[in-house]
Order: sequence, then C-alpha cells, then structure tokens
Amino acid sequence: MNACLACSTITRRSAPGGCIHETDHWYVDHSIGPLGVGTLIVKPKRHVVYLADLNPQEAVELGPLLRQTAQVLTELAHPEQIYVTLWSHMHAIPNHIHFVVQPVTADCMAQHGGKHGVRLQAEMFDRKRFPEPAAAAAFAQRARAAWPS
Repeated sequence: MNACLACSTITRRSAPGGCIHETDHWYVDHSIGPLGVGTLIVKPKRHVVYLADLNPQEAVELGPLLRQTAQVLTELAHPEQIYVTLWSHMHAIPNHIHFVVQPVTADCMAQHGGKHGVRLQAEMFDRKRFPEPAAAAAFAQRARAAWPS
C-alpha cells in the first residue's frame, strides 16, 4: 500500500517521535496534521478501510487501547475534553481508518474563538498550523514514558 499515508507512517515510523505504543494489531503515534501537539493517532497495523472490516482480534484490542490513549493524554495535557474521531478519507476516497485522539483545552478553544467539536477541528485544519516536529517528538517521548503497563 505505497499510496497509503497511514501504512507509510507505520512502516517508516515517520511520525514525530516514532511509535508511542503498539499492540498486536494497533499502532499509536503522534498526529502529523494541524490538530496541535499532543494529538495522537490510533490506527490498525493492517490496511483497513471500513470499521466493519476489523477482525475480531482488532476489535477486542480497540476499546482498551483508546481508553489507555485517553488516560495518557489526560495525565499529560490536562484537557477539558478528549475528542476521539474516526477518520478515513483521503481526497474524499475512503482510506486506512484511524482514530484521532485529541486533547482539547480551554486555551485551545479560546484561541479558536470558542469553537469546539468538529468546528474546532475544521478551523484547525483551515489554519494549517502544524505542530513543530521537535515539540511533537518530545510529546511522543513523554507519552511513551507515561503509557500504562
């Protein structure tokens, strides 16, 4: 799957800070998109386009993994809320599913005129302010160290 960005970031471990955590079927790394330092991506190691196509083992691991990811972000970022959003489109075509796990603080919402939820995420993409790779890598290192055993 050379054209799949998610597969590429797993194979090359190219997200800032590399792999934060992995299970038999899932991979967690820092977002490369403009959703702020601390936004993590949870994606299946296997190229999966539709949630309904997860195999039983992938499905069993998903809930606990999302919970652990939220626990780590709560500890490190002290957010008002953690957004968990399933994304899968690339240029309006379904692609490798991935869960965006984003810590959202009051300060972040204030910087975006009080927007929250999908409006906040849309504005962050419109502004195109990508995290500094060094800051994202440093956060990834802290997240790796904070991951529950």
